[in-house]
Amino acid sequence: MANREIVVVVLGLTAVAAAMAQEEQPAAAAGQLQTVTVSAERRAENVKNVPVSATIIADDTLGALNSGGLDMQMLAGRAPSLQVESSFGRGFPRFYLRGYGNVDFHQNASQPVSLIYDDVVQESAVLKGFPAFDLEQIEVLRGPQGSLFGRNTPAGVVKFDSVRPSQTPGGYLTLSDATHNTAGLEGAVNLPLGGDWAARVSLLSQHRDDWIGNAHTGQSDQYGGYNDTAARLQVLYQPGGGFSALVNLHQRSMNGSASLFRANIIQKGSDALVPGFDVGSVLTDGQNGQHLNNYGGNLRLTWHLGDVTLHSVTGYETVRVYSRGDVDGGYGAVYAPPSGPGLIPFVVESADGTKGHHQLSQELRLESDVAQAFKWQAGLFYFDEKYQIDSYSYDTLGGGALTSDIRSHQKNAAYAVFGSINYDISPRFNLRSGLRYTRDNKDLNTEPNNKPDGGSDIDASAGLATSTGVSKVNWDVSGVYKLNQAANVYGRVATGFRGATIQPAASFNPMSVARPETITSYEAGFKTDLLDRRARLSFGVYRYTVKDLQLTAVGGTSNSAILLNADRSAGRGAELDLDAYLTENLLWNFGGSYNYTRIRDAGLTVGACAACTLLNPTIVTGAGSTLVRIDGNPLPQAPRWNANTSLKYSHAVGNGEWYVYTDWVYRSAVNFTLYRSAEFVGKPLLTGGLRLGYKWDNDRSEVALFGRNITNRVQLVGGIDFNNLTGFVNDNNPRIFGIQASRRF
Repeated sequence: MANREIVVVVLGLTAVAAAMAQEEQPAAAAGQLQTVTVSAERRAENVKNVPVSATIIADDTLGALNSGGLDMQMLAGRAPSLQVESSFGRGFPRFYLRGYGNVDFHQNASQPVSLIYDDVVQESAVLKGFPAFDLEQIEVLRGPQGSLFGRNTPAGVVKFDSVRPSQTPGGYLTLSDATHNTAGLEGAVNLPLGGDWAARVSLLSQHRDDWIGNAHTGQSDQYGGYNDTAARLQVLYQPGGGFSALVNLHQRSMNGSASLFRANIIQKGSDALVPGFDVGSVLTDGQNGQHLNNYGGNLRLTWHLGDVTLHSVTGYETVRVYSRGDVDGGYGAVYAPPSGPGLIPFVVESADGTKGHHQLSQELRLESDVAQAFKWQAGLFYFDEKYQIDSYSYDTLGGGALTSDIRSHQKNAAYAVFGSINYDISPRFNLRSGLRYTRDNKDLNTEPNNKPDGGSDIDASAGLATSTGVSKVNWDVSGVYKLNQAANVYGRVATGFRGATIQPAASFNPMSVARPETITSYEAGFKTDLLDRRARLSFGVYRYTVKDLQLTAVGGTSNSAILLNADRSAGRGAELDLDAYLTENLLWNFGGSYNYTRIRDAGLTVGACAACTLLNPTIVTGAGSTLVRIDGNPLPQAPRWNANTSLKYSHAVGNGEWYVYTDWVYRSAVNFTLYRSAEFVGKPLLTGGLRLGYKWDNDRSEVALFGRNITNRVQLVGGIDFNNLTGFVNDNNPRIFGIQASRRF
């Protein structure tokens, strides 16, 4: 959004909010932690009493992250075992929990981590990029959640809950500006409509100027910028008598750079960037950019019917996206002497697009009175998704002309019946169990290549169609034992599954189908409040096994993306969350995890690049290509160690308060590929932020100086492993310094 448009919106929101009363926020006693509630069991409960490994992200953390204009990748490492990455820019985040995720970049690729936004599953990875703003909190629920949540949750759930409308007038407004004109606006306002009606309007606008130049064309500041806006309107009708209706309409529009691929930026034989690497410059002769529009709505109805409550959640989403990039990462003729940054074996400029997308979901859930010793839930779930996927190829050396458009259509229909019980066997011991039956059907057909010149198909599999259908029963059993009023121990066994995946045909690979995958997970832990609620600690250990793990072997000498199944994979680890007031004015938050993952399939091989240094046993085929055995390798994008910490020191001065806040995230090394090599590895990464601010007028006004990625860490975060050492770096998170001001009304 241009600066002038931001000013107009600011004045409009200020005029509305200034006429309203003040919106108060509940405060905890000085030096004491507030009680944290989660809805992991679809009910609001004290996190200490829930037998699930859960982390809450809210308040200072969300405020600090949004000040930097970051996308959903900002959540990486903010909870134990949580990893988020993308090779698609701001529009296609991929989530991982406990090392378990999916690196597939196809538009119809499913993920084993489900994202739930305001009780509606966001199945498409593009939908998962909807910005996080005006939220009550984000819940990260680790381990299978297949009994009570609707879609593909074998690794866990990341759950977003927006602030709901209220009859209490008020709102807030936040403005920021930083390096590269990283400007942000975030605001919300409650609108009491009289009688039984209330509304809330929420807005986010983020902008960054282009700041990366193109040394090939001589153009400066050509890439790296974006305009990303989102809005939400909620209307609440609450007439009494046990009925309420909440309507949610939302929209997102984003334009900006896609991920920037850079040819031969990795030193041969190591995971280091080449000497003299400049994050502010690329050498490319192709186009780069992405455009996204997302519209959606949901209707949540609640009826309190005596001893039971009926919930209905209806959701609809549609998204249209186009993202184009120069994947070869350089410039020059095919197999010509290097005229770009090192050898460019073949030119690849491509784009992905989604059209005609719609997602409709419906859930009906009946729950018993929560005050009873025996509680239960039962429900029905329906899911319907359809969309068109286009895979485009372009002739970079021919002026960027379109050479291929392979178009696929997918339909996915699923339904489920589920239920759970929750029984207080004694005042100290609570037992829970859940059961879900799911039927999942997919149909995909790929049209013949829609080449504009009417040429023949370049892929023999185009024009084919296939279908899958799978039924599955999932279950979980857990128990919580109260040691005393402050401490609980818990244990949980749970299963989950992800339906079969169909990969559409593309220029370099045929249509393929992967079998559904299933997981069995075991975990145990304890949760406790300490020192009269001055500290809160949770710790757990887990072990899981995934059968028929779906994997995507991306790249290699054939430049293909091959969908396959491993016999199984295994993971084990430990997770810790700690919040503590070290003094009345000094709050410390720490989270950490250890995740050990391995692929277990003695006969599984994948293709590998010719330029990298392989660290696995290899097989040279008769055709001269190299295959690599990957049995025993860690899962890709699965760091062994992860830690996050923050410190906030506050000091009262007169009618206000000065504070210093710093937050840091560490992850250990990760593999980018299924095979192991010296080059396609992400080094350990440590990034941090700093914030110095002043609050006054009962915390309703605030001004702060801030920095993100303050150590200016630039490193490899992904690779493209065809016949050279192409990669991309964390240029979506440059070092920035800025100022932010906010006001609550």
